[in-house]
Amino acid sequence: MLEKTKKVFRIRNTTIRELLAEALGTFILMVFGLSSVAQVVLGKGNSGQYLSINIAFGIGVTLGVYAAGGISGAHLNAAISITQCVLGKISLSKLAAYIIGQFLGSFMAAATVFALYYDAIYDYTSGNLTVSGPTATAMIFSTYPAPNVSLQGAFFTEFTATVMLILGILVIHDEKNNGAMKGAQPILTGMLVLGIGLGMGLNTGYAINPSRDLPPRIFTAMAGWGMDVFTGDHSWWWVPVAAPILGCLAGVFIYKICIDFHNQPDDETQKEQASTETS
Repeated sequence: MLEKTKKVFRIRNTTIRELLAEALGTFILMVFGLSSVAQVVLGKGNSGQYLSINIAFGIGVTLGVYAAGGISGAHLNAAISITQCVLGKISLSKLAAYIIGQFLGSFMAAATVFALYYDAIYDYTSGNLTVSGPTATAMIFSTYPAPNVSLQGAFFTEFTATVMLILGILVIHDEKNNGAMKGAQPILTGMLVLGIGLGMGLNTGYAINPSRDLPPRIFTAMAGWGMDVFTGDHSWWWVPVAAPILGCLAGVFIYKICIDFHNQPDDETQKEQASTETS
């Protein structure tokens, strides 16, 4: 009975550590990313450009992965966590802990950036917080599609960008193929996100992560922007939640079909390895 109790406490402690690690990693990622968007929008293009946003998100991803990688694996993305659960890599209880941690970190990052740029936001908007219009500021915190992009086109953009994200992550971490050195993996992951932003950010702002988009959207609804953050742009909000999840699952399937299944050792190799281990 005592051993069973100890085991339960160990599992709980591990889960809490992973939750906190995901929260901190996501917080770091989001503070860098959202503050760069705020600086570009509120500075009216005089304090940064689209490139600076991409670079800041890349830096945020790199530092977030360094922070949480040794404890939780640094998912920092609910789509990746859900995919790992579907593949049987993490349990449902760990999935809940990962997503709670990510959402908590992202929400707190949105609140931090709002406090950081509170004066600038109210000066820019004259106190009128809007989702659209000449002084719209909701896009500082969450993504919104470009005016010329249909809902279907936006969904396909988020789906495709997330496919590329998970393919890149699998390439970087695949030790059976040509994976990067462990210490270089966070840097390469940051460069991957930078590349996605540079090439696929025009249509939707490349959310590619429910944990990046939904918690700040909830924060803006509470902080003065109202329910327009959910109803605007044909109720766009669900696209950066659903499309990344489906894109992540599709990307893993593609990688397994094209690469991973072919890297599995055949029966003869397994027998030889077993024989060597026995000897």
